[in-house]
Amino acid sequence: MASKRDWLEEGLRILSEDGAPALTIERLSTRLGLTKGSFYHHFKGMAGFRADLLAHYEDEHTNRYIADAERAGEAAGAKVGRLLELVLEDKAASDGLEIAMRAWALQDAEARALQERVDRVRVDYLESLVRGLAPAQRDPRPAARLLYLLWVGAQQLVPPMPAEELREIYLLALRSVERNEGP
Repeated sequence: MASKRDWLEEGLRILSEDGAPALTIERLSTRLGLTKGSFYHHFKGMAGFRADLLAHYEDEHTNRYIADAERAGEAAGAKVGRLLELVLEDKAASDGLEIAMRAWALQDAEARALQERVDRVRVDYLESLVRGLAPAQRDPRPAARLLYLLWVGAQQLVPPMPAEELREIYLLALRSVERNEGP
């Protein structure tokens, strides 16, 4: 029997591939090779699944990243370095999950509320890192937004930007922040 996490991970894959309208019990069950009864063992219908999927996305693609970055040490530079590695290694994002989530947020109030919260948490965390990198910077918010917008914008490119090129752009932006030349 598949775990609740298995169902949620498959949901994120379907979302990445075909968008929120493709999230059906039939499609999930078929992809996992399981019965609909197994689905109902873990979720209270499709509405419950979607709510759990949004929470799972937030936990895996925001909260876990922040927790992992925090474990990198006390120094803001170490945290930024770890966060950069996590972001650049994120296969789900390069497979379109972030784009699919934003598209879903345009069509669904619950997904929109989640996306707003995720964006706010991510920018707030980046702001705390910028404050640690450049304590003399008058207002770290614009620099934090710049770093986040690099991530969001890079996902829109077709074909996707290679991780090494994106790393170079991030490092350029971080050098600017550290010298207090940021926005």
